[in-house]
Amino acid sequence: MAWKTLDDMELAGKVALVRVDINVPVEDGRVTDATRIERIVPTVTDILARGGKPVLLAHFGRPKGEVVPEMSLKVTLPALEAAFGRGVIFAEDCIGLPAKQAVAALSEGDILLLENTRFHAGEEKNDPALAAALAALGDVYVNDAFSAAHRAHASTEGIARLLPSCAGRNMEAELKALESALATPERPVVAVVGGAKVSTKLDLLGNLVAKVDYLVIGGGMANTFLAAQGVAVGKSLCEHDMAGTARDILDKAKAAGCEIVLPVDVVCAREFRAGAENETVAADACPPDAMILDAGPETVKRIEDVFGKCRTLIWNGPLGAFEIDPFDAATNAAAQKAAELTKAGALVSVAGGGDTVAALNGAGAAEAFSYISTAGGAFLEWMEGKTLPGVAALEG
Repeated sequence: MAWKTLDDMELAGKVALVRVDINVPVEDGRVTDATRIERIVPTVTDILARGGKPVLLAHFGRPKGEVVPEMSLKVTLPALEAAFGRGVIFAEDCIGLPAKQAVAALSEGDILLLENTRFHAGEEKNDPALAAALAALGDVYVNDAFSAAHRAHASTEGIARLLPSCAGRNMEAELKALESALATPERPVVAVVGGAKVSTKLDLLGNLVAKVDYLVIGGGMANTFLAAQGVAVGKSLCEHDMAGTARDILDKAKAAGCEIVLPVDVVCAREFRAGAENETVAADACPPDAMILDAGPETVKRIEDVFGKCRTLIWNGPLGAFEIDPFDAATNAAAQKAAELTKAGALVSVAGGGDTVAALNGAGAAEAFSYISTAGGAFLEWMEGKTLPGVAALEG
């Protein structure tokens, strides 16, 4: 891999500017899910252990270049301090006098958090002047925010061109996991792609059929593929205008030797609500007044059989309406099978995307997966084969 890690950096006595993603959910002034904060602990701990002074750069919300008090990073301080087991100093701005004075006053063992980078309009514009002002605060730059690496912003891309730069531990783990899953995987490889719409995952599907041996399509997008083959899907969520595109993807898969796995049986209901009366029918037998809300047990068996043949699994998106019982059954069963195979050492399993993480957590399978990405857009763009500016800036 072309990018450096913390192991390649001299940190003793140096100020390390660490780009982190702590854009966490907050309710009533309190962080409700500290997963992203916990993920940055190894990087900050490592920098401290090697005599460096970590200064955290981060965004929070979408203030659009304005100072919005309710989007201040100050709200994350208690959760950061709990995660690090020590106090965290806060500066009221990420550049200028408040930032300079706070950095100058740092002693060994201190951690400094700078205010929301997006309070400056130059952040999202990747303004060279803002990047230079940020870079002037430190000696080295560490990007530990893979989930923001698909954006060419001043604190993710611009600054990396101005200082000796490397990937933090979270970024390093993420890149290694994705590299092993897509670039140099153990074969056969299976990808599970679910979600509502084919139109939002066209690039993803197009890239995957050329790279994986099996592609399992679930969720609403499976209905579009069924309809494209002349199957009546009743009142199901379906992009009928994407039928031609779906057929093109099927043709591309066939030419590439990628087997596409679509539902052979489905769970239908007349209303979308928890506990709704439902029936399991063959995939081509959905009643005209019903909608497909999950894959059926025969489909699950087929998916489990494919998992058993494969060595690598990449998962993005649920197989059905996983948010409501009982339409989470297929996602839960498939996730548990993947977890079981991973625990047994038979499968390397990598998953990412917001809905995916929620679904795997709901299935009680997430902890057994080889790697779960906290990134949404960046994970998808990597799977689509796109270059991520924040990663490219670390290379060479």
